[in-house]
Amino acid sequence: MANTATQVFNDHRELLFSIVYNVLGSVADTEDVLQETWLSWTTRNQAPSAERIDNPRAYLVRIAVNRALAHQATISRRRETYIGTWLPEPLVSPLTDTLVLDDAADATVRAESVSMALLVILETLTPLERGVFVLHEVFGYAHTEIAEILGRSPSAIRQLAHRAREHVHARRPRYEPDPHVRQQVTEQFLAAALGGDLDALLQILAPEVTLWGDGGGKAAGGLRPLRGREKVARLLAAVAPHSGKGLNIAYRSVNGAPSALLFVGDTAYAVLVLDLTPDGNQVCGIYAVANPDKLSHVD
Repeated sequence: MANTATQVFNDHRELLFSIVYNVLGSVADTEDVLQETWLSWTTRNQAPSAERIDNPRAYLVRIAVNRALAHQATISRRRETYIGTWLPEPLVSPLTDTLVLDDAADATVRAESVSMALLVILETLTPLERGVFVLHEVFGYAHTEIAEILGRSPSAIRQLAHRAREHVHARRPRYEPDPHVRQQVTEQFLAAALGGDLDALLQILAPEVTLWGDGGGKAAGGLRPLRGREKVARLLAAVAPHSGKGLNIAYRSVNGAPSALLFVGDTAYAVLVLDLTPDGNQVCGIYAVANPDKLSHVD
């Protein structure tokens, strides 16, 4: 029985990780929730009088999502004292995962490819709105299924879904730049920034570009986002050539998008993710995660 319970949990672990990570934006907190889910699952299966669970997937998702929502209060308190801009913890994988997709792979398992830009917007939703948005918009759960997971009425879920969708789409139109274009622009951007080429930066940055720098008080990062092409370009041209000296660049997939990792020797120094305009020609968002606590799992 124990072996069977373990196998069932492992069969659904990637899906559970993806859902919970998109609800919380933190790898460490996601692992905590999965551990709690595992303990609840095994305790339920080991109970002598426990009835058979006909749909383990639905049962596990319900436990995991509700545990994730329960963690939100603790996470919110932690972020109130966070120094500077807070960004989601990056999910890093080999670049080939982005550029060469396996058509046979389950789309829900690969749903961790929700972009960094979208995760930042999801941070502005209420916990319930975010949970509903992730389940419905990302994983395709019906409103009635979400109602059962969250213990709410279908009409309440539909209202939450509508508010969340309107909020997200008002801030981010539905588009996804071609991965090859994104990698090419990322390479051009780094060459301009590290070379201190102000003219090239002014060309590649969109007028409304925003720079988010997450150092958590332990590495370089702004206290608040910096907005506007002139401000961002001049800051990068002045700072990047000096701070980037001696860094090695590796291109990986970060939250499903070709991005850049900066290393000092074998130690991750920063993760850089760019968001592009719908035409793919300019950079409208720069997300730089340098907090070493968020890079401990990056290699």
